[in-house]
Amino acid sequence: MRCRSASPNVLRPDLTAADGAQARTQLSLSWRRAQAHENFQTRMWPELKSVLIQFFRRTRALLLASALALPLAGCGKANSTTDTSPIALPAEAARAFPSTLTVFDLAGHPVNPFGAENDKAMVWIFVRTDCPISNRYAPEIRRLEETFARTGVKFWLVYPDADAAPDAIEQHLKNYQLPRNVLRDPRHDLVRIGQVRVTPEAAVFLPGRRLVYHGRIDNRYVDLGKERPEATQHDLQNVLEAILQGKPVPYRNAKAVGCYLSDLK
Repeated sequence: MRCRSASPNVLRPDLTAADGAQARTQLSLSWRRAQAHENFQTRMWPELKSVLIQFFRRTRALLLASALALPLAGCGKANSTTDTSPIALPAEAARAFPSTLTVFDLAGHPVNPFGAENDKAMVWIFVRTDCPISNRYAPEIRRLEETFARTGVKFWLVYPDADAAPDAIEQHLKNYQLPRNVLRDPRHDLVRIGQVRVTPEAAVFLPGRRLVYHGRIDNRYVDLGKERPEATQHDLQNVLEAILQGKPVPYRNAKAVGCYLSDLK
């Protein structure tokens, strides 16, 4: 929707910004006269009271007209945890990347997750072995990988904890039956590129290293300690379905709830 200009005069044609200025000037003059008058309480207060009433009536109307004009303009951003403004995929600018990535597989070999350019999309899901929220998402992570991997979407599990040993990660994968495409990100190169802050959180890229979404997997968690019985909005799934259908992704980001990466040393 294009922005439309709106003026308070459309709502109140008899009211202009000059009315407010005029009312303020009259109020100031009356106040100075009242202060200088020796019979303030008996003679000047009634006059000042009348001016005050007129002033607040006028300014209240102006403020109301301005407030009502804002939705008509259509230019405001919704106060929401989800940025639902559409993105035209071809126009998404490539982010700046470091010249080398300090990213490894479980065997300690360097890995470049951007090496294969033939994938329709690439998803990083950031997890930790000691994060109860990301552990509870294991079934959903598994479902998403099984659903979209066969359609040309590449999934990676990213472990950003430098203290998580490969053996501990192996055990974690086994315990929660997680996909085995794993990256270790001890220096948080992928964290910065994906713009993530917590686990679990996802980052979605298109060919050409274009980051088109980062945020929650779904809206199951409202806040820390506040969980819905089940998710009512599947953000990551909606983004991937839009990509596969050749449509703009429905939102740029959605605030994720989980274990903060800033807690990692």
